[in-house]
Amino acid sequence: MSLNLPDLDQAAPQFTTLNQKQEKVSLKDFLGKKVVLYFYPKAMTPGCTTQACGIRDSKKEFEALNAVVLGISPDAPARLQKFIDRDQLNFDLLADEDHAIADAYGVWGLKKFMGREYDGIHRITFIINEEGVLKHVMNKVKTKTHHDDVLEVLHSL
Repeated sequence: MSLNLPDLDQAAPQFTTLNQKQEKVSLKDFLGKKVVLYFYPKAMTPGCTTQACGIRDSKKEFEALNAVVLGISPDAPARLQKFIDRDQLNFDLLADEDHAIADAYGVWGLKKFMGREYDGIHRITFIINEEGVLKHVMNKVKTKTHHDDVLEVLHSL
């Protein structure tokens, strides 16, 4: 199963989509900041909650590194808002209901779970620099240590 991920040191694929408040958010809005764009399968599931809460609890560390975190999934904005409210998340979650952004980043593809095959989002994180250039891809994401792993990469850039 090979995914067609974008190349490093190239401009990250641009997008505009809705956040949990139904506000338009574009990647270009964040020029001048590092962007941690993490794709996750589904809001309010155990692994995705663990991952999101680790990021929530590390907000000051991300800010100190001039980094903004954006989570993105195929969920509708209303479900994203419920996720934020339930777990007091302090960063934007983005809706990719037609998985067009996941396609652009090459993270939508065949998955296997409990003997079943289906198309879905692969849990992959992209780190984009202040100029909008893709600098790092984490395709082996551990939900429990994701926030620390990302901070380590940000420190090294």
